[in-house]
Amino acid sequence: MPSTNKDMKRANRSNSRRDFLHKCAAGVFLAGGGVQFAGAMSGTTSLGAGKKSKVVIARDTALRSGGSSVDTDRLLKMLDRAMQSFYGGDSPMEGWKQVARPGQVVGLKVNGLAGRGISTNVKLVEVIAEQLQRAGVREIVVWDRLNSDLESAGFRLDSKHAAIRFAGNDSSGYEEQLSVYGSVGSLLSKTLTRTCNVVINLPVLKDHSITGVTIALKNLFGAIHNPNKYHLSLGDPYIADVNMLEAVRQKFRLTICDATTAQYEGGPSYMPQWAWPFNGLLVAEDPVALDYTGWQLIERKRAERGFKSLAALGRTPKYIATAADAQHRLGTNDPSQIDLVEV
Repeated sequence: MPSTNKDMKRANRSNSRRDFLHKCAAGVFLAGGGVQFAGAMSGTTSLGAGKKSKVVIARDTALRSGGSSVDTDRLLKMLDRAMQSFYGGDSPMEGWKQVARPGQVVGLKVNGLAGRGISTNVKLVEVIAEQLQRAGVREIVVWDRLNSDLESAGFRLDSKHAAIRFAGNDSSGYEEQLSVYGSVGSLLSKTLTRTCNVVINLPVLKDHSITGVTIALKNLFGAIHNPNKYHLSLGDPYIADVNMLEAVRQKFRLTICDATTAQYEGGPSYMPQWAWPFNGLLVAEDPVALDYTGWQLIERKRAERGFKSLAALGRTPKYIATAADAQHRLGTNDPSQIDLVEV
């Protein structure tokens, strides 16, 4: 049977993704199909009437189609639903065009610390890059703290892909002058300060044995030279303070949290016995609202599996409330101020 134009387009898109991979190598309680929040922590910043922070949760129960790896076509459709829902408009492409403009260099800040098991999925990076290119972006930098983290997550640093580069901070370097806010004094990645005009944050939904959870806000530890100094006191207020650094506030535009595989215990390392296929994405501009939402999703899974709450274990992620307080105002952790949408 002769191929149709639709078949040819699908084949070309599939070939493009295979080429990328070859070269590169949700507090919230989901019950009865609805979503409910637990109460907010202290430190909430009100956004004012009509100023709710939107968080979109997109899921696809058939994302893996019975296998262990995600289906790229279904992942793209899920991402499209999330972007169109978050930005509105008649197509997801209208949303991408609000994130970045042609001529800008877009950074994708991944999290590769735990290897392929619970790092930012290479296929997610692939489909995001594909959509950015369709929106007219010609330069994309996939970056993290270390080259070895990128490689362990499945990225090929020797890729010759025309529009996509890879940069560990250990090779691109750090600024020589400290950036300071509150309790934090750090050298920022040159990829952030000198290369990227816009950055999309691509964290993973997972537990953290010291700070409670590690999602959007803590993923910024990968932008500084000394994150080892900032894990005391459950990372509070250090995580919030890192997110107040000027270049971070200026350039981080959007968070797309990879919840295709999530982890409710034992993080940040990959512990397969405590990981589960959430088969979803969380999208927000407000990293505090997204982290609050993700934290509640982790708490629900812990309760389902008979684990104590993070509070009972002394691991409440207090930095989320700090990020929302009057000194930081990075977003809201007040569920009444979060517009949660499931698609």
